[in-house]
Amino acid sequence: MGTSQESPGSSRTGMSQAETGAPWRPPRAFWRWAEANAQPQPMSNSSSISHFLLLALADTWQLQLLHFCLSLAISLAALLGNGLIISAGHQLHTPMFFFLLNLALSHLGSIGTTVPKAIHNSLWDTRTSSYTGCAVQLFFFVFFISAEFSLLTIMCYDRYMPICKALHYGTLLGSRACAHMAAAAWASGFLFSLLHPANTFSLPLCQDNSLGHFFCEIPQILKFTCSTSYLRELGFIAVSACLGLI
Repeated sequence: MGTSQESPGSSRTGMSQAETGAPWRPPRAFWRWAEANAQPQPMSNSSSISHFLLLALADTWQLQLLHFCLSLAISLAALLGNGLIISAGHQLHTPMFFFLLNLALSHLGSIGTTVPKAIHNSLWDTRTSSYTGCAVQLFFFVFFISAEFSLLTIMCYDRYMPICKALHYGTLLGSRACAHMAAAAWASGFLFSLLHPANTFSLPLCQDNSLGHFFCEIPQILKFTCSTSYLRELGFIAVSACLGLI
């Protein structure tokens, strides 16, 4: 009378486990769910990150307006200075001014790639940059910066020749030689602009999309990678810098 009554289903289950002697195991669906949650997979570039958040240089509207005015004034001053160099470079036919003309063009390109976006973000109080826009900006930025780096190296060589080989300066640095060196500088910039952004955006991104800069650049994007493949890009940058010096 004082004993509890067991249901037929529970008695059959207890008898089956007691008869077989096998311990209870979770179903297969449980193990699939646990494995999926225990090993997070890296997010793909195209589906996980559709935009990047650029660095906000100011928190209030007054500071953003001040940043807009300063950026606009500095960019206009740079445009005016480089424009004067370009206008005067056509009249001066020495190798130094020829390379200075190309350097001014690369400087204008680098300014036009980064500063207008920062001015737009300060004026309209936004931080977003699309994935495609960031890739395009990185392509042109690497192109102009690499060309500028190569042109500076060539200008150092141009200053070395009159000092160490003054008698051969006119022969070694003729108009054709200067044109070839300038073309090689722009070609190297185009090559690096193809290789570096393609290698950077081919890496899997699995972290936050907040950039620590006001424009897209390779070191900031490499912080989002979830594997050690970013070391390949760092080595590639070091090799590119050495090739630019050579």
